[in-house]
Amino acid sequence: MVKQERAARTREALVRAAAEVFAEEGFATASIASISRRARVSAGGLHFHFASKNALARAVEDRAERALRQITAGPPAPPLPPATTADGPDTGPDTGGGVGAGGGSLQVLVDSTHALMALLAHDAVVRAGFALCADPSFGSAVDLRRRWRLWVEAVVAAAAGEGLLAEGVSHKDAAHGVVAATVGLEVLGAYDRDWLAPHTLTRFWTLMLPRLASGAALAVLRPQGSPGCGAAPPARNTESD
Repeated sequence: MVKQERAARTREALVRAAAEVFAEEGFATASIASISRRARVSAGGLHFHFASKNALARAVEDRAERALRQITAGPPAPPLPPATTADGPDTGPDTGGGVGAGGGSLQVLVDSTHALMALLAHDAVVRAGFALCADPSFGSAVDLRRRWRLWVEAVVAAAAGEGLLAEGVSHKDAAHGVVAATVGLEVLGAYDRDWLAPHTLTRFWTLMLPRLASGAALAVLRPQGSPGCGAAPPARNTESD
């Protein structure tokens, strides 16, 4: 058991070291020597766990994919039904369009963008995973940006079905705008972490939501994200790959 735990810790150190080097230098420039040095693992120890630099990159990519899947797991929560009182249905404030507590699918979208930017800011593995998927020198098997785009498109379409979008707003155009902005922040954040900061994303949503959301939805949406939506740095995952 002790030997297995030590091996898991070594693999974790190697994956994180590789992610940091890939994120800083790119896949082509990164060397096995620099990765092993950063992980404080001998070259022989590195090759015992990973046969090549490509294998390390695959492990980084796989970890980043799992992190993204946690953010985008499951369909958006449906709007809450109105509560019933002795005088009949209690609709509360005039939220219209079936807006539930928290703003339905639009709030899910806002919260998920905050969670993603927090991961990109604080987790080098996720940051490197997104960079690797666009690095022609690597040949990624997973396109994280495409997966993010498809999920955003599905959530915005769900928001349109809930009546949360402003009149005349195309859910396809809205999704494209959100994807372009968030992927842009991801790319810029690789060079300046302030692009990934919560206040940057909050300002984007403060600007975007009045154009995107219906008036009733806008009244309940939180551009800064719901409490606990992922603004804090995530805990390190020490699980063995």
